[in-house]
Amino acid sequence: MDDIKSINWFPGHMRKALNETEENLKKVDCVFETCDARIPFSSRNPELDKLVGKKPRVIILNKSDLADPVQTDKWISYFRNNGIAAVPLEANRKKGLDKLYAVTEELCGDVIAKAEAKGMKGRTIKVLVVGVPNTGKSTLINGIAGRKAAITGNKPGVTRSVKWIRTDGKLDLMDMPGVLWPKIATKRSQLVLTATGAIKNEVADTLEVAYEVCNLLWKLYPSFMSERYGISEDYLDTMGDEYNRFLQMGKGKGCIMSGGRVDEERFARMLLDDLRSGRIGRITLESPDKPEN
Repeated sequence: MDDIKSINWFPGHMRKALNETEENLKKVDCVFETCDARIPFSSRNPELDKLVGKKPRVIILNKSDLADPVQTDKWISYFRNNGIAAVPLEANRKKGLDKLYAVTEELCGDVIAKAEAKGMKGRTIKVLVVGVPNTGKSTLINGIAGRKAAITGNKPGVTRSVKWIRTDGKLDLMDMPGVLWPKIATKRSQLVLTATGAIKNEVADTLEVAYEVCNLLWKLYPSFMSERYGISEDYLDTMGDEYNRFLQMGKGKGCIMSGGRVDEERFARMLLDDLRSGRIGRITLESPDKPEN
């Protein structure tokens, strides 16, 4: 993993978004922070912890249908033990919204009670929605709003400006642009963020990322990899090294060029697509036991 090039992708609109987040926190009652349930450590911006402070917050473990459910439960307990509510969600299917509403109402109970005491019945809860790119933030907003209120896309950096979104329910949402941090702390975080699609493919070497994440997946989920790519779990003990295993996987998937050589770039794209779509299996690349490793 030491061979992965340092990635520093922080467009100007992201710095602006961080500044606007701090300013707009005063206007809301609660914060929804989306992250990718497969990488709950790396897909959270540490800058937000400083900005949000003691403001009520819910961490939304989105794409939970793609994540290892055992690890998701561990992450929920981890955040709870650190005083933060966390809810698993499948924003694209609107699965988990009822739980999110219940947790939000509980966190903002005092705000609602004070409003009712002043005769303001039916006061909405104002929520700031933040998260790094491609964690499903806009899909979540559209699910809550019940309409296409935020632009969605399968590439990072779609939302570019702050926008209030009114809903027919008890929440009013402030949509913020997705924000990475100026310098991603570890090579491992760079790897998993790129592998899952939070960082644009254009700023990383696809083949390097695919090769490194392939080796990581073999360590974490060997049975899934063996079944998907038709390679024995004990390949390294009996047949060869990691690079040859990668080539055999590509060959098995038909990524062959003229002359019989393996088309490594083609297979790299296929592997990353398999990971991002869940075709390999329900996978989590980070554990709360060692979140940075």
